[in-house]
Amino acid sequence: MKEKSERAAWLEQAMARHEESLLRMCFAYLGDAALAEDAVQETFVKAYRALPDFRGEAQEKTWLTRIAINTCKDVRRGAWFRHVDRRAAVDALEISAPCAEYDDTLARAVMGLKRKYREAVLLCYYQGLNGQEAAEALGVTRAAVHNRLQKARAILRKELEAWYDGE
Repeated sequence: MKEKSERAAWLEQAMARHEESLLRMCFAYLGDAALAEDAVQETFVKAYRALPDFRGEAQEKTWLTRIAINTCKDVRRGAWFRHVDRRAAVDALEISAPCAEYDDTLARAVMGLKRKYREAVLLCYYQGLNGQEAAEALGVTRAAVHNRLQKARAILRKELEAWYDGE
């Protein structure tokens, strides 16, 4: 489909556009900065190799996100990974807060959600994907993403009620 030089140029541009957001997402999945960097690098290698077959049915960001999610899942399936506590440290996520003082209560609550709810929240609210793009990235239906977001909001609302009312 594309010549090697065109693919190399695409790779450079894609990395400039998406590397940071993919790195944050991979870190949220894996809880380890070095593993996240490796996963992002592997994501771009896989995307480079698969670029001739990319039909453009999904947006570039959605396609790369799906590759990154699958790469993170592969890493998590590794035998040694299961024996080490790699829960993501919220401090390292660099989630921007709209207020002057940063309160990580919400971020910690999101990171404490079950994986399927956390994935939907991270993709839609943190990565800025719409419901259809998140569904494509997760390999589920748009309705499933909608239901997961509803459930996540309900859990967070209940869990954070006292924190929110106290403000």
